[in-house]
Amino acid sequence: MKRQNVLSWDDYFMGLAHLSSFRSKDPGTQVGAVVVDAAHKVVSIGYNGFPIGCDDDEFPWEREGSLYESKYAYVVHAELNAILNSPRSLQDCLIYVSLFPCNECAKAIIQSGIKTIVYEDDKYADTEAVKASKRMLASAGVKIRQLPHRVRIKVDIEG
Repeated sequence: MKRQNVLSWDDYFMGLAHLSSFRSKDPGTQVGAVVVDAAHKVVSIGYNGFPIGCDDDEFPWEREGSLYESKYAYVVHAELNAILNSPRSLQDCLIYVSLFPCNECAKAIIQSGIKTIVYEDDKYADTEAVKASKRMLASAGVKIRQLPHRVRIKVDIEG
């Protein structure tokens, strides 16, 4: 008889998103994203960090200060990284993301052709950026689905 207690697709892909988030060097927020096609194949993965070629020792990681002096002008969000890293079209794909997408990522998700967002945390739900995101996603017909639980991954990173 086959084993019955296996991960659901949702838990599997959200687990990959969390694992990807461990690549982020952001001291405050680590977010991961995984784009998956209808055949349950991983198309692309991303996490929040600086653009390729930008030395993360030369740019700020601070949350406070002017735009120029904080991380916000420089960090590429996990969703956008996953979209930009994709080797093929994302038309009709799903994106699993540990934190609900901001308005800027929502625009990229819509433009890329992704049709469903599966997310866990919506801690910024009351911000104008996330309200704008949800408004655009609804208008574009992108489905959103929050997982009813948090997928836990423990990674022991030495050194």
